[in-house]
Amino acid sequence: MSNAAHLPELAKSAADVVETLILEIRPKLMEAAFSGNAGESDNIRHSDNFLSVHDMWMHDRYRELMAHHIDSFVYASEEADPQVVGNERDPDLCVLVDPLDTSELAVRGLLGYTHVMIYSRSLARPIVSVVGDIYHHVRLYVAARHDDGRDYAYAYTADGGFYRLSQPARKSLPASLLTNFLMRPSERLLPLSRQERLISALDQAAEDGKRRGRIGVDFGSVSLCHVAAGFTEGVLEFAKGFAIWDLAPGHYILESAGGTVLDLAGEPISLDYSLQSLPDIARAMNRRQKFVAAGTYELAWDILSHLDLSQ
Repeated sequence: MSNAAHLPELAKSAADVVETLILEIRPKLMEAAFSGNAGESDNIRHSDNFLSVHDMWMHDRYRELMAHHIDSFVYASEEADPQVVGNERDPDLCVLVDPLDTSELAVRGLLGYTHVMIYSRSLARPIVSVVGDIYHHVRLYVAARHDDGRDYAYAYTADGGFYRLSQPARKSLPASLLTNFLMRPSERLLPLSRQERLISALDQAAEDGKRRGRIGVDFGSVSLCHVAAGFTEGVLEFAKGFAIWDLAPGHYILESAGGTVLDLAGEPISLDYSLQSLPDIARAMNRRQKFVAAGTYELAWDILSHLDLSQ
C-alpha cells in the first residue's frame, strides 16, 4: 500500500494483504451478483449463517498470503478450527480472520467486508487490525501499535488518500445516528423495536424543533470503524451478541481512535481476548459478546442507560 509509509511494517503487510484480496475477490463477487449464481454452500460450523464458495476461497487465500509475511502464527478463521501455520509449535502471533463478512450481500453486489486482526499472545492484546470495505471508496480502516507503544488508527481511500482517526463524533443521544445489525427480523429487529425509551430519546426534538436522532443498519467490525471515523455516533448489540471475528478487529480500531466499547453492565470490554492457547482460541471463537460502542464514554453510557435489558 503506497500511502502507508508511516505504518509499522507488520501493519503495512496486513493492509497490503487485505487490499490484494479486495482486488482479487471483487470481480468474482460481481460475476456472482450479475449471474445470480451465489455459490452457496452448507455451513456446517454456523448453520444459521450464509456461506459461499467465496468465503472459503478467501479463507484459504488469507492463510496463504499471511504466511508470506509471518513465519509462524496461529490461524483463527471463522471458517475453520484454529491451526498453527509455520514451523513453530507455539507461535506468539494469532491471526484472526473473518474472510468475507456479510457475504450474503456481497454476492448480490451490495455490501461486503473483510477483517484481519493480529494478536500478540505475549502482550495479550491486538497489535494490528485491518478492516477492508470491498465496494466503498473508503477502502481500509487500520489500527496498529507503533514503536512508541501507542495505538493509532487510520482510514485509507481508494484514490490514495488517508486520514488519522482520533476524534470520534461528540454528539448527544438525540442528535446521534446509532446503528444495529437489524437484518435478522426475529433475533434483532423485533427486540430493537421494543426499546421504547431509546427510541423516544432519539426522537427528542432539538431547540429548533428538528428531530435528528436516527437508527440505521450496519455490519460487524465495520460498524465500529464507522464510529471511529465519525460517520456514525454509536453501535448497539444487546440481543444476540457479536462473535469475536465480528467485534475484535473493529473494537481495536475504535479504541485506537479514542472511542469506547462497553458491555451491558457498563464495564469497558478488554482488548485481551484470552487467546493464549489453541483451546483458549477455540473457546473464544464460540463466544458472543453483547455491547454498546460509541465515540465517547458519555454517549455509550447514555445509550446503555436507555436500554430495557429485561425484555
